[in-house]
Amino acid sequence: MNNSSTVSAELGLRLVVPQQTIVPLVASLYYSKEDPYAIRIAFHVGLDEPVEWIFARDLLSAGIESEEGLGDVKVWPSAGSQGGLPGTGLNIELSSPFGQALFEAPAKDVSDFLRRTYQIVPAGEETDYVDVEAELANLLRQAS
Repeated sequence: MNNSSTVSAELGLRLVVPQQTIVPLVASLYYSKEDPYAIRIAFHVGLDEPVEWIFARDLLSAGIESEEGLGDVKVWPSAGSQGGLPGTGLNIELSSPFGQALFEAPAKDVSDFLRRTYQIVPAGEETDYVDVEAELANLLRQAS
């Protein structure tokens, strides 16, 4: 088990836009055992603050092998249509009321990041890192 409580990585992504245009950008991946089910991805798009999305670690992990996700976040392996070899890219599609974006990330970099997260909190042991009573008390405090 790793003594660290967080993992981060910088990724070079490609934003895929209509007319087959590719726009390179940088994103940061974050994981913390304080929130063991979640991955945070921050897109650095030239604004003062990055645009951040949060989604399930299991979704990202499963998306490396097959198409996964319903709703706002979908992840699937690239077919290599951009001239790369099959399995070298990972598609991440994000949807919101403001629009939709498709990114392609290097699958190896994402896999390496995920491997490091599982060293901190092994798969299936996430509940060991969640203080359910504290979370419930926080929700009740917010509701009142």
